[in-house]
Amino acid sequence: MLQPKKTRFRKQFKGRIHGAAKGGFELNFGQFGLKAIEPERVTARQIEAARRAITREMKRQGRVWIRIFPDVPVTAKPTEVRMGSGKGAPEFWAARVHPGRIMFEVDGVAEDIAKEALRLGAAKLPIRTRVVQRIAD
Repeated sequence: MLQPKKTRFRKQFKGRIHGAAKGGFELNFGQFGLKAIEPERVTARQIEAARRAITREMKRQGRVWIRIFPDVPVTAKPTEVRMGSGKGAPEFWAARVHPGRIMFEVDGVAEDIAKEALRLGAAKLPIRTRVVQRIAD
C-alpha cells in the first residue's frame, strides 16, 4: 500500500477539504481518466483496491497511472477509551481529494474496456466520480 517513507510530523490536524482542485484536473498521461466530483478523504486501501480492479479488468494490458498519494496520517483512539489523554496513534494514511481532481489515468486499451475498468475502480472509492476522455487533437 502507498504511504510516505518519512514525514516531518507523526500526526496532523484533520483540516477541511473545500474548493476545487488547484492542480491535477487535466489528463496528462493517459487517454481516459477518473475524475472526482465531490471532496473526500480516500484511504490507501481504497486506492489500492481501485487500482487492482482497474488492472484486472484491463487484463494487465495498457498502463495505469495513480494521480493521488495518501500523505495524511489519520489517527484513531482504541475502542472504549475515555475522553482526553491526548490524540490517538496513527491508524492509516489518506489522500485529500478535491472536486475536479483526476485520480486515475488509463491508456493503451480500447475505449469500452477503459471505461468499464474505470467504472469498476470507481465502485471501490467512497466518492462520486466521472470518467473523462481526452479530446482527439
